[in-house]
Amino acid sequence: MWRNRRSAPRAAVGNPTPRKHPEYESIIDSTRRKTARASSISQPSPRSRIVIIGQAPGKRAQDSQIPWNDPSGTKLRQWLGVTEEQFYDPDMLALMPMDFYYPGKGAHGDLPPRPDFATTWHPRILKQLTELRLTILIGSYAQKHYLEVAAKQTLTETVRAYHDYLPERISLVHPSPLNFRWQSRNPWFQVEVIPALRLLVQAAISGSN
Repeated sequence: MWRNRRSAPRAAVGNPTPRKHPEYESIIDSTRRKTARASSISQPSPRSRIVIIGQAPGKRAQDSQIPWNDPSGTKLRQWLGVTEEQFYDPDMLALMPMDFYYPGKGAHGDLPPRPDFATTWHPRILKQLTELRLTILIGSYAQKHYLEVAAKQTLTETVRAYHDYLPERISLVHPSPLNFRWQSRNPWFQVEVIPALRLLVQAAISGSN
């Protein structure tokens, strides 16, 4: 089923009973049957105003069933300018990675998302997001898939050219702490991209864009 903060073990005190969305339950049931996986890491709602599309979840997220449940998630929430409660509210943010399942370990870290997963399943979900105002693409897998020929030659060039994709989309580097060297080499990211990102997020949440 769709996993979100309200159905996770660490749910905030006072949160209401999780809302169920039958149309999404049906899609996720299909992904489980066709991919032979037990559970998915994703969080959408028909009322989601923002969708965050990143790479496949890591093992920590898969084990906890909470997406972005790590230092990368903490940094991402800082970049977005949202609280944990806002981040895990599916009516505000849909969390839809390029693969809903941990792909396993490879020779040099986690394996990449399966190339056919987003092509098969994302359109069925996005069709249901009738309130969507902003798409945030995190990392090269999401950017190459969604921007296609509009993506630049490198991730850095794509992120820096964020103006080219506004107002519907904005691209980010992955917020992993391991990317601190990239951020130190590209100070424009904090100076230009993050303020623009926060304005877009607030406008999407408030419905003013």
